[in-house]
Amino acid sequence: MEELYIMIYILVFIIGSILGLLLSYKKHMEPYIISEIDVMTLVLSIVGWFLLLNHGLSPFISSEILLTIAFFCIGLALGRRPGYGRKETAIGIIIAGVVWIATSGVLF
Repeated sequence: MEELYIMIYILVFIIGSILGLLLSYKKHMEPYIISEIDVMTLVLSIVGWFLLLNHGLSPFISSEILLTIAFFCIGLALGRRPGYGRKETAIGIIIAGVVWIATSGVLF
């Protein structure tokens, strides 16, 4: 049964990456922007990485559902055109990591 969940996670990540690429090409016509941070991509990245690292915090929703949403959001953020989404992904990983460390009791 675990193999089925892994296949679903991979499929959802690929679908999110393709949709992220399509949305990125629709939104950005120029080849590369260095200084801009996309707010939508930032929110998707934070939500995705937060759910991936902290899916055990919610006792009401199944971990499989939270992980599926997480992989879809991460796929949307990482699937952008080359050069886009890297800052947003780094910020999302840092925020999710800080919350994970704060709630897991690693420091205390």
